[in-house]
Amino acid sequence: MITVGVEEEYLLLDPDTCLPVPLAEQVRTAAGLGPIAEDGEIQPELLQAQVEVATPVCTGLDEVGGHLLRLRHALGTAAEKNGCRLAACGVAPFRTEAPVPVTHDARYLALRTQAPQLVAEQLVNGMHVHAAVPDKETGVAVLSRVRVWLPTLVAMSANSPLWDGKDTGFASWRTVVFGRWPVSGPPPRFTSLDDHDRRIRSLLETDTITDTGQLYWQARLSERYPTIEVRCADVQLRADAAVMFAGLVRALVATALREQEAGVPLPDCPHELLQAMNWHAARHGLAGRLVDPSGRTRPAGDVLCALLDHVTPALDEAGDTREVTSLVHRLLQEGTPADRQRRALAEGGLPALTELITGETVAT
Repeated sequence: MITVGVEEEYLLLDPDTCLPVPLAEQVRTAAGLGPIAEDGEIQPELLQAQVEVATPVCTGLDEVGGHLLRLRHALGTAAEKNGCRLAACGVAPFRTEAPVPVTHDARYLALRTQAPQLVAEQLVNGMHVHAAVPDKETGVAVLSRVRVWLPTLVAMSANSPLWDGKDTGFASWRTVVFGRWPVSGPPPRFTSLDDHDRRIRSLLETDTITDTGQLYWQARLSERYPTIEVRCADVQLRADAAVMFAGLVRALVATALREQEAGVPLPDCPHELLQAMNWHAARHGLAGRLVDPSGRTRPAGDVLCALLDHVTPALDEAGDTREVTSLVHRLLQEGTPADRQRRALAEGGLPALTELITGETVAT
């Protein structure tokens, strides 16, 4: 069984204005004082209106869901005590005129010096799924196999349509904001671990990035853990949707491992096509058509069915088929969280939007 872990980033919002509030330190402290969260599970983020959680290593999706609900509840309660609310949305739908202060951490302050405007606009929240791999050489091969499915995951996870109170026209504006960093978007196709390491050395030698933590590819080898880290998804409104993505990522990694062992050739998707697929997914979400890993434009529902067909043997092996497929079917029926944000704003204005993105975050 491939173990998994999930990291989620959240915003702290004023309940009346829906504006970000720089209360992360107070909320983290309050959450850490209670009996619910363990040391290291609640962490600071780049800006003081953001917090991050990290689950322990999990073997089953029920564990993932239990930990996420526990941590969301701890932070949600702490936020309420400090006069704000926890929100699992991909970007801040509204922003204050003055930038949110940067967290007082040497690395974050260095980032602000390097790219001040990008940091000021980095009010974005993702979810990262770690799936275990046996070694780095195998991990690089897995990266080169799962990369072709990243745009599909971007479309499915879209939860960031609003920016500065306006509809951006994109389902995942977070994907666009994050794509402005020097090394971002889908990773290239690596032929070996040596190829992977050589390319990273070249990037570091240019001083364009200062460390490997600035490899903001949507999937990468983790520096801290023996895992692949898939980080393309917007944070999800609902904890069970995050569980769905954990199951899909684990199944994609398991399928890639099986293909690698069987000697199946690496998918040959040119990087420029993958970049275009990623942009298209961020723009449209599941509304209309998607580009599948072969480069064909097809109805979004057909591409999701192709994804499920691709990973069903791995889902069966893990015992995750029923849960993951039912959640995918719900997604197709209800639309993405971006669709739901748009409907809430259109039907009930700011109060309905605020209730959606804060109420769903801590719903059980």
